[in-house]
Amino acid sequence: MQLWVEGAAELRAQLPPQTRAALDRHEADGTVTDPEYLAATEEFYRRHVCRVEPMPKDFADTVAQMEAEPTVYHTMNGPNEFHVIGTLRDWSIIDRLPSVTAPTLVIAGEFDEATPATWQPYVDLIPEARSHVFADTSHCTHLEKPEEFRKVIADFLNQHDLAAAARV
Repeated sequence: MQLWVEGAAELRAQLPPQTRAALDRHEADGTVTDPEYLAATEEFYRRHVCRVEPMPKDFADTVAQMEAEPTVYHTMNGPNEFHVIGTLRDWSIIDRLPSVTAPTLVIAGEFDEATPATWQPYVDLIPEARSHVFADTSHCTHLEKPEEFRKVIADFLNQHDLAAAARV
């Protein structure tokens, strides 16, 4: 998670000054449920989590469910995607990536909250892993460019379809 936190800090530094100030102030004061803080968080999300306007129903439903029962997310992550203070804050699996034997496709969006520094170790350390970055998208590539997303995933799965290969 350290790479995630560092990447999020870089993205956060690109937010407008008044947005950053609101985030900093409310985190320091412990008032992360204040409407001003939540509005500032939404600015980050609009840039790096889901860029579709209006917000797709699937995404809105997910957010509503997490807000209705935030215990697990808050315990593991923290109040949002960039203020990671939960139990996962020091978690990492990077040292175990070379042990992955399954075909692996790492996907990300050009403006994704998962920055290249966050996901590049997966590509570098998982044997024969590949990556695909979707242009002009954020974290929710499946909602922002669904047809391209499905094609990339289908092509990858078809390349690794052992049943089809056995029939040839």
